Amino acid sequence: MGADHVNYKWWALSCTSLGMLLVATNSGTLIIALPDLERALGTSLLELVWVILAYMISSTVLVLTAGRLSDLFGRKPAFVAAFLVFGAASLGAGFAADGTQLILWRVLQGIGGAFIFANGPALVTDAFPKEQLGLAMGTNTMVAAIGLVIGPVLGGALVAISWQWVFWFNVPLALAGALWAALILRELSKRDPVRGLDTLGTATFVVGLTGLVYGISRGGISGWNDSLVIASLIVAAVLLPLFVLIEHRGKAPMLDLSIFQDRLFAAATGAAFINGLSRFALMFIFVFYYQGAQGDDPILAGLKLAPMAIGMLVASPLAGIWADRHGSRTLAALGMLVTAIGLALMTTLQAETAYWPGAIWLTLVGVGSGMFMSPNTAAMMGAVPTERRGIAAGARTMVQNTGAVISIAFVLAIITAAVPKPVLFKIFSGLASGLTKVRLDPFIANMHTALWVLAAVSVLGAGVSLLRPSEAKTRAQRRDPGLSIEEAIREEIEATP
Repeated sequence: MGADHVNYKWWALSCTSLGMLLVATNSGTLIIALPDLERALGTSLLELVWVILAYMISSTVLVLTAGRLSDLFGRKPAFVAAFLVFGAASLGAGFAADGTQLILWRVLQGIGGAFIFANGPALVTDAFPKEQLGLAMGTNTMVAAIGLVIGPVLGGALVAISWQWVFWFNVPLALAGALWAALILRELSKRDPVRGLDTLGTATFVVGLTGLVYGISRGGISGWNDSLVIASLIVAAVLLPLFVLIEHRGKAPMLDLSIFQDRLFAAATGAAFINGLSRFALMFIFVFYYQGAQGDDPILAGLKLAPMAIGMLVASPLAGIWADRHGSRTLAALGMLVTAIGLALMTTLQAETAYWPGAIWLTLVGVGSGMFMSPNTAAMMGAVPTERRGIAAGARTMVQNTGAVISIAFVLAIITAAVPKPVLFKIFSGLASGLTKVRLDPFIANMHTALWVLAAVSVLGAGVSLLRPSEAKTRAQRRDPGLSIEEAIREEIEATP
């Protein structure tokens, strides 16, 4: 099928949706298997957390380089290669003999994930007209939500066989994705004429972000006066500002700061960072709440996590359609407020609380996330020219995943503070069913503190979402930069059928 065929955009969407399904399902299956991994490999609590964080940091740090390489050499070959790398890393992870080996395979998995994250939104934006972009992004988000629904339940079933199958199940899906993308996708983007890669900026960001996350995650477990914690945070404090300076002065920067001169893109990017910061650690919290504090087995815990993904599944495409017709600013802000309400209501949960209140609050958070994500992504991707969409998609993923990485590390530091190490070990190993309410109370109290912090961050995200201009005003002013705000809005209204 040629790229000019009327149905090509839907076939391209099927390729990117398969990529989203792969990475989303993988995340859900792995997170539900963490207690079993801890028991099978004898990992420390810090190693267990870094099985998640290693993937997220590598995919976060390299997503901009992936977007840059795709802008230079083509999005189709990069997308096909991403599936192959992800599948090979998944195969190797299943053969890991200890926590260190598993973390290294997860880094390679993150490299494959970076190219999927960087190219998926760009390929969709190339294929779809702007008036259908919200629907397309909403579909991708909906597919990711399906993966989040399937993932925990599938993870529980796979762990019952063997923890290795949590990784090996990715292999056939990755091979199918590579074949499908090779057959279906067409190269629609122009190659970026500005050549070069920013190796210095990439290295600076890798070390700086790793230092920040390692310092925060280790600090909650080992104490904030630990010499490694202090050294890591100092490295982050020096290198992360230096990264911004390098990007500002570089000829071919990893993160092109000029794209943030567009107010719509800048505000939407800031909101994406806050969304990652406020929401991503929630599944991490609830895996250990259900398997630890409430003593559920992996399959039951996976089923209990499903309402959040179902809320996203329902809300995402509807939000995308609404945003295509009415704009995304108000809807994105409302989504963050709905998420904040759900997070705040979760602070009523106790170790002995029945399931249904938690299910309702998880659904509410999922609906809020779906209301925010697809309209916000469509607004960001529609704000940049065609040849810069690879780097824009990378920037969106980088800032959102940076928020997610910091979220897990920060929440871990809160939850582990002042909780006795034997209690933590039993909770994170899924062996806490014999603990008394008194011994579980510190964990529950810290969980509530973390949820209140995440709720406050979500409210902040709603405010940031409202800072951006409406898409109507932005489009009209791009046609004639000399227009006043009132004239731009009037012209946009008159041009709308």
